[in-house]
Amino acid sequence: MSQLIPAGSLAGRTALVTGSSRGIGADTVRYLAEAGANVVINFRNKAPRAEKLAAQLRELGVQVLVVGADLTDPGSVAAMMSAVQETFGRLDLLVLNASGGMESGMGEDYALVLNRDAQVGVLEAARPLLSDGSRVVFVTSHQAHFIRTTPTMPEYEVVAVSKRAGEDALRARIPELAAEGIGFVVVSGDMIEGTITATLLERANPGAIASRRESAGKLYNVSEFAAEVALAAVEPIAHDNTRLVGDVSAFGAE
Repeated sequence: MSQLIPAGSLAGRTALVTGSSRGIGADTVRYLAEAGANVVINFRNKAPRAEKLAAQLRELGVQVLVVGADLTDPGSVAAMMSAVQETFGRLDLLVLNASGGMESGMGEDYALVLNRDAQVGVLEAARPLLSDGSRVVFVTSHQAHFIRTTPTMPEYEVVAVSKRAGEDALRARIPELAAEGIGFVVVSGDMIEGTITATLLERANPGAIASRRESAGKLYNVSEFAAEVALAAVEPIAHDNTRLVGDVSAFGAE
């Protein structure tokens, strides 16, 4: 994995990435650790993966806290933030990466609970640890970000609508975050090759990923998109608080 953020540039800072035991979250937390940040690896049920990643990142000379938490459970989230406070005393970067909604066997409103309510809940629980100069990054997809103007495949619509609802709820807090010196940015990407969501979509709609790749010309892989998420933590925030990654020509303007 190549170094994108200058080594040592995040030394002394602390970053929490939700859903970071694997996939985009894991690569994002790795990029931040490579830049010198102390990191919090959050997982729901992949403790061995989280611990393995933590061991690798500690070899970089940074502090690593591994915390299991169900983001839909306020008590679990509160316990995670208490562990962060006890270990680091503060939080400089919160990356809201964890999402879902296509899993089988979950409640009818699970997508909305996870992609909207839990995102807001995590932010609010983290607020006491954030301060002037810190930043919140919300990770989403073009299919969700542009859902009001561009329909998506039926298999993903419930997730897309719920993630857009989460984005809207978080954006509503931008003024109060800004008043506290806390930055906020949305990172939106096209379909990402190699993610759980892409696998589930392909299973439900065979050929969907290939079709989108052909239309877009290129789809980012997990590592490439994670690099963009990590860069959003340090680069200037766009005027509309949005970082668009990949082709957007197929999506209507908001």
